[in-house]
Amino acid sequence: MTTSGDGRRPEEKLRGPVVLRRDRRNESTTTDQRLLDSRGPSDWVHTDPWRVLRIQAEFVEGFGALAELPRAVTVFGSARTPCEHPEYAQGRELGAALAEAGFAVITGGGPGTMEAVNRGCSDAGGMSVGLGIELPFEQGLNDWVDLGINFRYFFARKTMFVKYSQAFVCLPGGFGTLDELFEALTLVQTKKVTKFPVVLLGRDYWGGLYDWIASSVLESGKIGEKDLSLLHLTDDVDDAVKVVHEAYRAWEETH
Repeated sequence: MTTSGDGRRPEEKLRGPVVLRRDRRNESTTTDQRLLDSRGPSDWVHTDPWRVLRIQAEFVEGFGALAELPRAVTVFGSARTPCEHPEYAQGRELGAALAEAGFAVITGGGPGTMEAVNRGCSDAGGMSVGLGIELPFEQGLNDWVDLGINFRYFFARKTMFVKYSQAFVCLPGGFGTLDELFEALTLVQTKKVTKFPVVLLGRDYWGGLYDWIASSVLESGKIGEKDLSLLHLTDDVDDAVKVVHEAYRAWEETH
């Protein structure tokens, strides 16, 4: 038993598994009382312990909704792409090609390129999934999402993107797309996920980034040759689907 310097054990109070000692134990109410008493301030719904339950609920809902999803590919791209832009047309083409190859598509569920991919997949009769996120501005799920989930927390949403897809395809996009791209590369590089191709679709847009990684990051020894090969740069939708399909076939052979 641990005691204080004068040999006395400090007074304590138990709050479930939590031990409160000294001034921290001076609480006028119990957890049960605060739960059952509907009066008073509602600040408790914003406390960290309550957030843990919200986080847990997001994982439970996501796992439950996506557990029986067929093989799938996550596609990222800009929410700002207008519907008349060539990148929107390419997104529709990609969504349709993946559906015809037997893959569901998973996007962030928003407008722009994400909408285009969901639309192409849905029009081709595929499973079109959108994983939305709560943002300061209203966005909502686009009309071509067949199965949609809205998340509060980016990290819970990111887990779903990786867990339920066999590849990432990145069309031109902003910070969100870059964030997901480099997180995917890190997971593959560290072998947290295996047989997981990352395709950059659009040489004009992604070529500069790819060249910088090769000329600066690789040349300075920050990554190895194998790490650079984790990225596949192409302009061709059929080539992107081929890379995805071959990686999935290789995964099947080992499982």
